[in-house]
Parts: sequence; C-alpha cells; structure tokens
Amino acid sequence: MAKKKNPEPLDGENLIRKVKDLGNLSKEEKARECGYYTVTKNGVERVNMMKFLNALIEAEGIQLDGKQNGNGRGGRSASYRISVQSNGNLLIGAAYTKQMDLKPGDEFEISLGRKHIHLRQVEAEAGEEEEEEEEEELSLAV
Repeated sequence: MAKKKNPEPLDGENLIRKVKDLGNLSKEEKARECGYYTVTKNGVERVNMMKFLNALIEAEGIQLDGKQNGNGRGGRSASYRISVQSNGNLLIGAAYTKQMDLKPGDEFEISLGRKHIHLRQVEAEAGEEEEEEEEEELSLAV
C-alpha cells in the first residue's frame, strides 16, 4: 500500500485566492483543499484547522498579537490617563514615548490652556510643515 505524503500547505495570496475559489465548501474541506491536513501512520487524514485559520489570518494581514517592545518583556500598556503626583509633577510614562518613537533629549514646547496642556515637539530642522507638527502634538486633559 502506497503511503500518502503530507501536502505543502498554501499561504499568502495563493491561500486567499484558493479559499475564494472554493466558495461553498465547509471550513474543513477548504482547509483540506489548501493542504492543511496531515496523514497519520494508519493513512487517516486529519485536518489541521488551527494552522489553516492562523495562516488565513496572517495572509489577510491581521495582527492579533499585541506589539511587543524590543526586549521581549510585556510591560504596562498605555491607559491614556495620568494623574498629578504628590509633588505636583505630571509624568508621561514610557509606553507613550515608545509609541511616538521619542528619544532622550527630544524637546517639547508647553502651552497652557484653561483646562488643558499642549505639548508640541520642537523639531531640530527648521522647515518642517505644520501638518507634521500637528501629528506630533499631544493634548493632556487636566
């Protein structure tokens, strides 16, 4: 008896195209047709739905995992709320500065409103467009 070989599963655009072509088939049949199954020692085919669905999610470009910082540690996520500390300071945490890709030494101009504080990043180069300045502007509700 000839042993069946495990197929090479499709991925990326080929996977998306094949799934669309298979139209009305069940999920399991689509997974099998796209190569997401294994053949056991006894010759039984087993559909690997998790690999199929994960490959489909990846092919569509959907990111389910949160963005990790460079050192592989989780850390705290930004809550977009801060409070005044007992010494009167407002501390903007590392989660925010990392998200904006700020580096040590980056400078900001502070302007005070009635119930808000605006931080505008001071650009090193003089000819920056106003649109870029607006993108870099942070508003803090007080």
